[in-house]
Amino acid sequence: NDFNTKLTEAGEKLVVVDFFATWCGPCKMIAPKLEELATEYNNKIVILKVDVDECEDLATQYQISSMPTFVFLKNGTTVTNFTGANYDKLRQTIIENI
Repeated sequence: NDFNTKLTEAGEKLVVVDFFATWCGPCKMIAPKLEELATEYNNKIVILKVDVDECEDLATQYQISSMPTFVFLKNGTTVTNFTGANYDKLRQTIIENI
């Protein structure tokens, strides 16, 4: 599927998967901050946004129970993840894994 294609295309880059829902307030708050990080680290990371209501299979695969949940992947393998709209943690996790 599209998700796996994008994971493959990311190659060695850190992939940040944002599992969100359109009705999730904290997801809306963190979204512009995630865009800023995407711009700041644009040649080092790939951001993939996954709507849990449209992609239930992916949400199940990554055991997503609340939003937002950020999953960090390298070479298709999960390196870490966390739940919550925590900008500082998001930025720090990116820096530690790129």
